[in-house]
Amino acid sequence: MANESRPCPCDIGDRFDYGGRGQEVQVGHIKAYVCKPSANTDKAVIVIHDIFGWQLPNTRYIADMLTTNGYIAICPDFFVGQEAWKPSNDWASFSDWLKTRDASKIDKEVDVVLKYLIEQCGAKKIGVIGFCWGGAAVHHLMLKNPHLKTGVSLYGVIRFFEDRYSLLHPTFFIFAEKDDVIPLEQVTLLEQKLKQHCKVDYKVKVYPGQTHGFVHRKREDIDPQDKPFIEEGRDDMINWLNKYI
Repeated sequence: MANESRPCPCDIGDRFDYGGRGQEVQVGHIKAYVCKPSANTDKAVIVIHDIFGWQLPNTRYIADMLTTNGYIAICPDFFVGQEAWKPSNDWASFSDWLKTRDASKIDKEVDVVLKYLIEQCGAKKIGVIGFCWGGAAVHHLMLKNPHLKTGVSLYGVIRFFEDRYSLLHPTFFIFAEKDDVIPLEQVTLLEQKLKQHCKVDYKVKVYPGQTHGFVHRKREDIDPQDKPFIEEGRDDMINWLNKYI
């Protein structure tokens, strides 16, 4: 298990110097980053951020990547104005910080975002992806939200949703082999339980040699040995979305 003094040792990793190609909008009671492709589309993906919040350039980079692949992408502030975690914060206070940011209590925000995508953007087929905290949120949504077509959970913290495996929609779980937050035993157990209980298509994939956050936090240009796995993870994510949206 992770060190209890650092219960979620999420490094911000390599913070991209990236401005984003989309724009910030007000969606009901929350703010969101939205990026749209040049051609009209009825396909959209909700991007759920990690503990570092909706304004992290890395997450917006992934949202823009989705747009390049033909999707309307929206990354809402699922902390609803509360401060995102900062790398300078004391990890001893993380558990208390997390109590007011529950990955399973985002349904109100998701409903507002779905309404916006359908009514304002013309979306008819909507999926969701999420990273770390957001990956756990994807797991939650795949268990209960009937309006989403599919989900991709990238290193979603499994312990948030232990013993809940009856997914409603096809779900892809991406994990890193050397993840300090998510031990491989948890991944193996997740796969076993999904095999027993899950009635829809799912996939669990572990990427060798990778660490927590590798798909959206690593700068492939400065980690050449990781570049193939970063690209593979991103390609796999897009291919899964393409298959089910």
